[in-house]
Amino acid sequence: MGEIDIVARRGRTVAIVEVKARMRLDDAAAALTPRQQRRIARATEHFLGGRSELAGCWVRFDVMLVEPWRTPKHIVDAWRPPA
Repeated sequence: MGEIDIVARRGRTVAIVEVKARMRLDDAAAALTPRQQRRIARATEHFLGGRSELAGCWVRFDVMLVEPWRTPKHIVDAWRPPA
C-alpha cells in the first residue's frame, strides 16, 4: 500500500511528512509525483482508520526536502489529496 515517512501530531493536527533527499532541493521537490501523493494519501487513510484516537483530527501533508550540507526545507501543507 505504501509507507509514511513521518507522522507527527500536535494538538488536533496530524502531519503526514514525506521526506525527499536529493543532491539539489529542486530535484528533491520534483521527486514527489502525483502518483506518490496518491499512494501516501491511501497509506494515510489506512493508518488513520485503525486509530480512533485520531478521529476528528485535521490531517495535513507536509514535505521535508533534504540536500547534502544544507538545512532541510520543511514545506507545511504541501498538497491536498483529491476529495
